[in-house]
Amino acid sequence: MDQLNRQFMKQAIALAQENVRSGKGGPFGAIIVKEGKIIAQGQNQVTSTNDPTAHAEVVAIRKACQILETFQLQGCELYTSCEPCPMCLGAIYWARLDKVYYANTKMDAAKIGFDDQFIYDELELPLAQRHLPMIQLMQQEAWNAFQEWVEKTDKVEY
Repeated sequence: MDQLNRQFMKQAIALAQENVRSGKGGPFGAIIVKEGKIIAQGQNQVTSTNDPTAHAEVVAIRKACQILETFQLQGCELYTSCEPCPMCLGAIYWARLDKVYYANTKMDAAKIGFDDQFIYDELELPLAQRHLPMIQLMQQEAWNAFQEWVEKTDKVEY
């Protein structure tokens, strides 16, 4: 790994450490880089904002999209202090980042109380067997919005 990658990862790790010391959230930090320059950074803000989606990666993605005025981050790379959880991984794929560099693993996170294995396990189960009840309701009525989307001529595809 080249020196620049190591430098960016050091910054993501420093954000994680700073976040622990500040008491604003968990030990996670992330930065988004485009063309060798930091575009945005994020720290875990779950407890300080009462937002369970405010993981470092999601915070960084939101900031980068605002700064770049786009909802897709092709041409960008993410450096994160820990292997992304299932939610963050989904956000990373939706944002279409080119590459992810991570430091700690999901097993490392589990050792300190951040265990996402139950989510991975739940995703493998049929809906009827999951711990969280998933109940379909009013599909025909909801289909109308889908049909309008299909027929819309000026939509922005994503």
